Amino acid sequence: MELRTGVSKQDIREQIWDYMESRNLADFPRPVHHRIPNFKSKKTLLVPTPRLRTGLFNKITPPPGATKDVLRKCATSQGVRNYSTPVGLDSRVLVDLVVVGSVAVSEKGWRIGKGEGYADLEYAMMVSMGAVSPETPVVTIVHDCQVIDIPEALLEDHDLTVDYILTPTRVVATGCERPKPTGILWSKISGEVMGKIPVLQSLRHREKQAGKDVTLRDEPRRLLGASSQQPARLTAVRGPRDPPLPEPCPAQGEDGPTGTVCVGNLPRDARVSELKRALRELGVVPQRLTWQGPRGRALLHYQAPASAQQAVSHLQGLRLGAATVTVSLARRRRASDLPGGRVQEPQPDCRPAVADL
Repeated sequence: MELRTGVSKQDIREQIWDYMESRNLADFPRPVHHRIPNFKSKKTLLVPTPRLRTGLFNKITPPPGATKDVLRKCATSQGVRNYSTPVGLDSRVLVDLVVVGSVAVSEKGWRIGKGEGYADLEYAMMVSMGAVSPETPVVTIVHDCQVIDIPEALLEDHDLTVDYILTPTRVVATGCERPKPTGILWSKISGEVMGKIPVLQSLRHREKQAGKDVTLRDEPRRLLGASSQQPARLTAVRGPRDPPLPEPCPAQGEDGPTGTVCVGNLPRDARVSELKRALRELGVVPQRLTWQGPRGRALLHYQAPASAQQAVSHLQGLRLGAATVTVSLARRRRASDLPGGRVQEPQPDCRPAVADL
């Protein structure tokens, strides 16, 4: 199809959507406006979590003996909820092929998405965690009418390009020479976006510790990693000043989930303010913090076990000073160990002195 001259990215999107809707060309979703039109042989399928709210990837695992209808459902948002498991940042997963949706694409490999930037960001996050390399092929599957000429002036540094275009009638090897994103361009990301994507907060903290520039687009108007709401005030409970060596965190027990997270292997010179700052940057501020720095650990108390589990995931790989901390769910004290047989949340086994920090 031919485009009008002097168009913007949004003009191109609207023309493609109007054309496909008027000719009933899209398979699903319907209506096609503001969506990626859709038109899968024993391969492991990783899909981005919806809007990256709970992580980056989910691994689809179809049920045994799944029919074609079930396999088709596995690739939908409902299938992600019913037939997938999360893949963490430390999974060391390697992606062999990236399939990305497009509203429009050119034979030169330049693509336009639906305008929210998630595909570009997902690819950049995969680069940052080492899941893809410049040699990893990127493919898009579109209808023939979506293959158009795109003015190069519309492209930006963070835009993802494609190596192959698959349509119902042909396969196009683009031979695209424009470089793909080499990582996350933090200067393109706002604090508002950071607040909505916890996994992005974790990646930013890691890159900051590695010495990279992670300044956000609106950094001068915001505190580092802060949301629009005032951060919670933390009260630390100081423990005794000995023994000098770090003590291990208590192991997670079998008495049910707990809302307490144990952060261990803290260096002797660690300060509670460093840990509080890291918690705010990662978006996992607890209701209460029990500081046992001289014992090499701290307890983070959350209202719900799910919040504690999320904190464990986001704090993996956290470094304070020269040490990588250990993170685990703290164990509930067993009923047999307590008077009256009641189960309680983990308590510091020292006489605390409370201080506002």
